[in-house]
Amino acid sequence: MSTARRGLRRLLVVVALAGTLLVTGAVAASADPTAPATPTPPAAPGDSVSVSVNGVNGTPSTSVVVLIAITLLSVAPALILMMTSFTKIFVVLAFTRNALGLQGVPPNQVLAGLALFLSLFVMSPVLGDVNDDAVQPYLHGEKTFSQAVDAGSVPLRGFMEKHTREQDLALLTRAADEPNPETADDVAMTTLIPAFLLSELRSAFIMGFVIFVPFLVIDLVVSASLMSMGMMMLPPVMISLPFKLLLFVLVDGWGLVVTSLVGSYTGGG
Repeated sequence: MSTARRGLRRLLVVVALAGTLLVTGAVAASADPTAPATPTPPAAPGDSVSVSVNGVNGTPSTSVVVLIAITLLSVAPALILMMTSFTKIFVVLAFTRNALGLQGVPPNQVLAGLALFLSLFVMSPVLGDVNDDAVQPYLHGEKTFSQAVDAGSVPLRGFMEKHTREQDLALLTRAADEPNPETADDVAMTTLIPAFLLSELRSAFIMGFVIFVPFLVIDLVVSASLMSMGMMMLPPVMISLPFKLLLFVLVDGWGLVVTSLVGSYTGGG
């Protein structure tokens, strides 16, 4: 255990040093190496000191862009789980695997990867709007960081409002002891995000129930058949699993599940 802790500490130190070197190198690269060094006059006691984060022609400096990218990478898992369709898709895929009676096939990594790319497919219009309205104008110096954040939150807010039930918004608003908003745009993001997640979980459980029903019928039929033949010691799962897989393959189960998931966001299902 002590060896593992020492190894973990060394790994953290290496990551910290690498991040420091990355930021330092970005700052050095953003500077002009051919420009002569000019001494900075000392500030007078009454003068105000300002720090500029802009690069050339009003665009953000490379060091600021690197720091923002590192920050986004650290919070990316939370953003993916809370503000996209990833949670609903992953839960439905997990329900499908459990309904088939398979414990580790497909593995969690495969389900998470499929859910991630399906989420990118569903969220591609929203991500495109965020890139056009916020990211590119900020990188070109047309908007400040706060303006870019406000512009980028508009498409995400529209997506979450579209797929959030009014009951869940009312529940979170009452829980926060806040007055009822006049419009959906007046709802705070701290209230909208958990309400959106509750709505997604509710939809995922409804779809999971619908997926479970036909496989439950197969289990009941197999169990009743084994009981009538007096084969009570034989596990029904061993007999029902091949029939479940056969039914799932014949009806193109994965295609139906993915079509229903995508259609629940695009309006096609």
